[in-house]
Amino acid sequence: MRILYSLLFTLLLPFILLRLYLRSRKSPAYRQRIPERFGFGTSISGPTIWVHAVSVGEVQAAKPLISRLQQQYPQHTILVTTMTPTGAERVADINGKVLHRYVPYDTPGCISRFLSRSKSSVLIVMETEIWPNMLHYCRKQHIATILVNARMSERSARGYARFAGLTASALQNFSQIAVQNRTDEERLIQLGANSATTHVTGSLKFDFKPPVDIQESARALREQWGVDRKVWIAASTHKGEDEIVLEAFAQLRKRLPEALLVLVPRHPERFNAVAA
Repeated sequence: MRILYSLLFTLLLPFILLRLYLRSRKSPAYRQRIPERFGFGTSISGPTIWVHAVSVGEVQAAKPLISRLQQQYPQHTILVTTMTPTGAERVADINGKVLHRYVPYDTPGCISRFLSRSKSSVLIVMETEIWPNMLHYCRKQHIATILVNARMSERSARGYARFAGLTASALQNFSQIAVQNRTDEERLIQLGANSATTHVTGSLKFDFKPPVDIQESARALREQWGVDRKVWIAASTHKGEDEIVLEAFAQLRKRLPEALLVLVPRHPERFNAVAA
C-alpha cells in the first residue's frame, strides 16, 4: 500500500508545485527555499533532534517542549520543520541552537535526502501529521519517532479510515504517542496505533506562557475596549467561516449593540482579504 501511495504522491508533485506557485502569488515567501521541500539543503553537523510542526499553531504549541529539550540536551541542534512560511517566521523567534527547514515532500527520494543531511536521532511530530514515508524511513534508520500533543477529530478519523491499511502501518512506526484526551486516544488506537505506547498526557498548549509584552498588550487592549464591554473572539477561522461569524454577530448586535467582534483568521495571508 505504501508503494502505491509513494507512486501516486510522486505523480502528483507537478500539481503540488502548481499549487505552491498559486499560493506564492498572494504570499511570495512560498517561492523561497523550494529545494528544501525536495530534501535538499545544507548538511547539519553534530547531534540533532528533529521537531515537525506544520504551521503557526503547532510551532507555538511546541515552544515549551523545545525549551525543555534545549535545557536537557544543550549539545543538540533543534531542527524544526514546517510547511508554511508563517510557521517559519515563528521558528525564527526561538532562541538558541534552532534551525528551520521546510519539511520534505513525502516521497522516498525526498525523505531519504533529508534524513541523510539532517542526521537526526529523534523525530518529534506535533499533533496530527501522519506521513507514511517519513515514518517508514525514520524507523528504517533507527530514528525514534514520537507523536506529541496528538489529536484526532471525528472528521479526520473518518478520512484516515478510508486508507486503513496505510494509516495503521504508519501509526505503528511511532515509538510513543502522547494524546490530548481519551477520545483522541480511542480514535488513534482504532486506526491502528499501538495501545501499549499510546498515552493521555494533555495539551501542550496549556504549558505555553505568553511573553510579558503580549500580556501587557492584552491588558492595554482590554482597557481600550472597555473593561465591562462584551468581546467575542472568533479565532483561527477558515475560509467560509468568516461570513457565518459576521452574520451571527450582526444578529448579536441587535441585542448587545456595544459588543465587539475580534475576528482572527487561522492563516495570516488571509488577513487583508478578510479585513476588506
